[in-house]
Parts: sequence; C-alpha cells; structure tokens
Amino acid sequence: MTSRRDFLRTAVLLSAAVPLASAGCSTTDPDKEKSGGGSLQKAKDAGKITVGFANEAPYGYTDKSGKLTGEAPELARAVFKELGIDKVEGVQVDFAGLIGGLNAKRFDVIAAGMFITPERCGSVAFSDPEYVAKSAFMVRKGNPKGLTKQDDPGKKDVKVGVLEGAVEQGYAEKSGVKKGSIKVFPDQASAYEGLKSGRIDCIWLTRISLADLLSKHQGEPYEVTQPFTPVIDGKEQLGAGAFAFRKADTDLVTAFNGKLAELKKGNRLLPIIQPFGFTQAEIPAPGDTAAKFCQG
Repeated sequence: MTSRRDFLRTAVLLSAAVPLASAGCSTTDPDKEKSGGGSLQKAKDAGKITVGFANEAPYGYTDKSGKLTGEAPELARAVFKELGIDKVEGVQVDFAGLIGGLNAKRFDVIAAGMFITPERCGSVAFSDPEYVAKSAFMVRKGNPKGLTKQDDPGKKDVKVGVLEGAVEQGYAEKSGVKKGSIKVFPDQASAYEGLKSGRIDCIWLTRISLADLLSKHQGEPYEVTQPFTPVIDGKEQLGAGAFAFRKADTDLVTAFNGKLAELKKGNRLLPIIQPFGFTQAEIPAPGDTAAKFCQG
C-alpha cells in the first residue's frame, strides 16, 4: 500500500483566525494516559478538542473567511459532537510535522486525511479509515483517447502526466507506459497546464485529487474518469485515509471508532464528505480497518 502524496505542499502558519489553542492540548495526567484515559475526558470537560491539519484541499484547510473546513475537519465535528464535544479548534502545520506535533501535544488529533501506512502505525494510533482512495485520469471532455482502465495508457501509447515523487509514476511504468511517454510535473497546476497545451493526454492521480483540481477549473473542457484500483505485481494499491491519535489515547480512539462506525452503518458518512468531492466509491468497506492497512 502507498502513502498519500509525496507532493503534499508545505503549509504556512495559520493566521489568528485559527488559534493555536495551547490550553486545548495541555498535558494530561501521565498515569491516566498510560491506562488509556485522560484526553477524552479532558476534551469532554472542556467542551472542545484541538486538531492538526496541513491546509490541503479537500482534506483539511481554511476557507476564504478563515474557517477550518474540509473533509476531515467536518467529519471530526460530526463525530466529536456525538461524543459530547461541541468545539473543534485547529492548528496548522507542515504535513511532515503533523505526527511530531501530535506526539508533542500541540494538538490531540490529526485531521488531515492522512494515509495509514505501516511506518506511521509505529508512531501513532489510527482510527478506522474515513475514506479509501482509488486512481483516475483527467482527460479532455468526451475522453477522446478512451482511457478508462489502468492498462489503457500503455496499450494506446498516450502521454501521461504524473507528479514528481508521486506513486503514479511507478504505476504508469509498471502498467506498460513507455518512460518517454511519462511527463513529470512539480505540482497539479503545472500538470493541468500540460494537459491544456497538449503535452500530455491525461493526468494520473487519485480520483479525489483530480476532482478537487477539476473544481478549480469549472466550465473548462476536461473531465475525470471513473475510479479504479491499480494492481501492481498482483497486489491492489488502495490507500486509506484516517484520523491519527497518540498511542496512549486508546479511550479516545475507541470512542471515535464507535461513532465513525455508526455513521457508516447509518449511511451518514457520505453526506458529510460528499461536499468535498468524495463519492460512494471512496466509502470504506466493512473490512477496511486500521489494522488491515497497518499491515501493509
């Protein structure tokens, strides 16, 4: 399984619209933490909890008014409200600093759509997945090259745009695309310009990321294909995003997972994340637990 996006952009520090809320993540009693207690009760007593995010749409970001929003923060609000915690405050950090900030107790939860990986599972406790990520192509309207499946770009000898350091470059190579037909771009904006100029025939990314990119260019003659799960060396390459907690906060993880499961069973998860471009295809299956993805 792959980690999410090596090309995640570095975020700047959040303005005063989203306070650091140091009082909201003060140290809990060490003995209580060791026994899996402390953070949940502290948050209930305070009526608020602090989340870390990386200012990346559509996962977790601040809108033009300075409000913390996105797929993960809005889901966090829904879950924590059902746990009796009405207020969710945010701390913005660089994506690479989220786990360090969590364990340093700058905030209590990572709400950034972070992929579950075996490596990260060694440092944090993940909730069960909130979404799963499949691949897709961005193509010209009408999909003139007929690109719908993983093997199509290689079979049809088209030029494929990928992002520097992203997993899709390897996917393309192992799916029969010639190295000379793979064009590497530093970011989504430049890949989109490559598609517009005709330097490439498609962009290969997660469907979620492409949907967000397309939303920034409404009315232009491009579309995103139906999602698919790449199979590399006989293994499905499906990523899963989740919330991350400190390992000591077992009570908080258990409570969160319980409410998340209720949302899934009651078909209430999709309406929360759908406004941010997520579809039924990204809803985790019942067997998609944190343990499954921690194993790789």
